Amino acid sequence: MATIYDVAKKAGVSPKTVSRVLNGDAPVRQQTRDAIEAAINALGYVPSNAARMMRSNKSGLIGLITGAISHGLEPTEPEGLPDLFIVQGIQQMMAESGKTLMIADTNNVAGRVPHLIKTFLQHRVEGLIYVADHHKKVELPDIPATCPIVLANCFDDVGHPAILPDDRTGQRELVTKLIENGHRRIAYLTLDKTLVATGLRTKGYCDALAKAGLPYDDDLVMMGYEEGREKDSQLLVQAVERLVSLDQPPSVICCGNDEMALRLYGILRSRNIRVPDDISVAGYDNYRVIAETLFPPLTTVELPYFKLGQTAADHLLRLISGEEDVPESPGLLQGPVFWRDSVIKPDPTLT
Repeated sequence: MATIYDVAKKAGVSPKTVSRVLNGDAPVRQQTRDAIEAAINALGYVPSNAARMMRSNKSGLIGLITGAISHGLEPTEPEGLPDLFIVQGIQQMMAESGKTLMIADTNNVAGRVPHLIKTFLQHRVEGLIYVADHHKKVELPDIPATCPIVLANCFDDVGHPAILPDDRTGQRELVTKLIENGHRRIAYLTLDKTLVATGLRTKGYCDALAKAGLPYDDDLVMMGYEEGREKDSQLLVQAVERLVSLDQPPSVICCGNDEMALRLYGILRSRNIRVPDDISVAGYDNYRVIAETLFPPLTTVELPYFKLGQTAADHLLRLISGEEDVPESPGLLQGPVFWRDSVIKPDPTLT
């Protein structure tokens, strides 16, 4: 393998002059520069990044920890891939910045995270990003203050900078729009109550009702999904049966995610209940494979995962560069409501 000394000998210059051309840290005559570049090409010389790292104390490397790769190998359900979209947003920003993104997958084993962080630190990464598969609280090992870290789609008690989806605002905006379109009996089939997003979205649902002067009705809010029972539709079936048998059934059903809405379409169809003629349906995620291919297309709220990744990456890059006006945390990111044909104005005689 050619060395800087071989290049210098072939170009008829000193190794120091070759170094100046490689690093661009001092002026060199064009004729000399051309001779050195010709020697580099002829010898196939590759500069040592390790040596540059030692001199500049900047590796150009960013460490990313995620479970996106392992959990999406053999999808059995038509669900979104939030952490994969987040990773794509991060990758785009890092590529544009000239940084190299090193990705390590947890293989869905939380115990691997400390080892992965230690490995990244040994490779002298300039910063770290931890990506979660859903909005949740995480626990991370101690990380040196010299290595900034940003959390994406998650948060911790330490207070590391975190970029999160604004679940409360998203649900509030959806329910507000339903109310503006004449709906008064609005049901909400939630995800598992232990999820952070469920608590926030339920608050958003209540916010919209309160603002419109509508009463909260316990009979209209129930869990349609339970952790550990993702392939079991019985909970959802039972919830739908209770809703449609009410003396005053809802005119619209909001679902915890688009995958639940997909299941709901089938359950309603099996009971000869038409969407949206008999009852409107709304989802959450804007997972387009579902939302745009269902008939009728699904009204839903977008979780802006790609933008979330971009924002997390941008925040980390600003921390690394030492910008003085970088906020302590990027905060919340809101997605828009996508209004489609699964929701129509209700019959005024039934509301």
